[in-house]
Amino acid sequence: MSRSSSGFVAGLTAAALAAVGFLAYQASASAPDSLAKPPAKSPTASASGSPKEKSRPAEVPQRSGDGERVVYSLGADRVWLVEGSGKVRATYEVTPGSVDPAPGTYTVGSRTGSVKGTDGVAIEHVVRFTNTDGVTIGFSAAIDGATPKADPATKTGGIRQSRENGSAMWKFAVIGKKVVVVP
Repeated sequence: MSRSSSGFVAGLTAAALAAVGFLAYQASASAPDSLAKPPAKSPTASASGSPKEKSRPAEVPQRSGDGERVVYSLGADRVWLVEGSGKVRATYEVTPGSVDPAPGTYTVGSRTGSVKGTDGVAIEHVVRFTNTDGVTIGFSAAIDGATPKADPATKTGGIRQSRENGSAMWKFAVIGKKVVVVP
């Protein structure tokens, strides 16, 4: 084999490996959690520096309705997934977008497995429940797991949560599920 053809073959091999790696990443990022990783343990309250919170998760806000619902507190930047019996299935902190929904009762109107967010970040488990000033509001998880504060100069309605919590939200908040936003 001549020197130029071996370089050509090496280049093709490197390009093929890069393409396969990229496709494998895309497949794993869009695969359902049941295929992408082993089953996770039950979602629990997210840990914070507060000993009180570790020993007892924050209680569901009063006047957040009853029955099965998602409760989102604007002031606490926290979500509760509440079963019909009133038992809290999960509660955790979230990072709000730059546009908040008004307090009130909504229903989940659409869901998307994975897409690019309005901030350009690849996201998954998107659960949308309203629009405010032309901005779609919903819960999502960044595929890279990041939950940075929203850029106030960009109108975003994505309420970011960890991938684990995003998976719990995705399983719980189906189309038509009640979402209660409290101050």
